[in-house]
Amino acid sequence: MGTFWVACGLVLVIEGLAYAAFPEGMRQMMRRALELPEGTLRLGGLLAAIVGVAVVWLVRG
Repeated sequence: MGTFWVACGLVLVIEGLAYAAFPEGMRQMMRRALELPEGTLRLGGLLAAIVGVAVVWLVRG
């Protein structure tokens, strides 16, 4: 369970740094995301999840 919380913390660090370093870029990205069809967002999320699982699987063995 400790690994889960470390992973959650890293997500917050990475997202926080993105918003702190590129606030206008993040706003533009959110505007573009609002214009995308639901299916496109769903596919992007699914692909990101698959890549994330693959990375964890490769690193953890």
